Amino acid sequence: MFHDVGQFLLENNMKFEEKVRNELQHLAEISSWLRKEREFSFYGDIDFVPTERYTIEDAQRAIADAQVVVEVAGKIIR
Repeated sequence: MFHDVGQFLLENNMKFEEKVRNELQHLAEISSWLRKEREFSFYGDIDFVPTERYTIEDAQRAIADAQVVVEVAGKIIR
């Protein structure tokens, strides 16, 4: 199972229509950030307690990034 699909998007960029291709790098960055934060939020770390470290800004960023992904997916899925 893969939680970061960004590299797959970039490796297969020619399979996407041009209107989406220009957004793949941004999607790859979002995927990388969300994967890292997913691991921390689920498991924490020795010096990272998720319930004490995440802020409303972190949540807002995750929501905004998810909205970008949904927008781009909407261009692909018809």
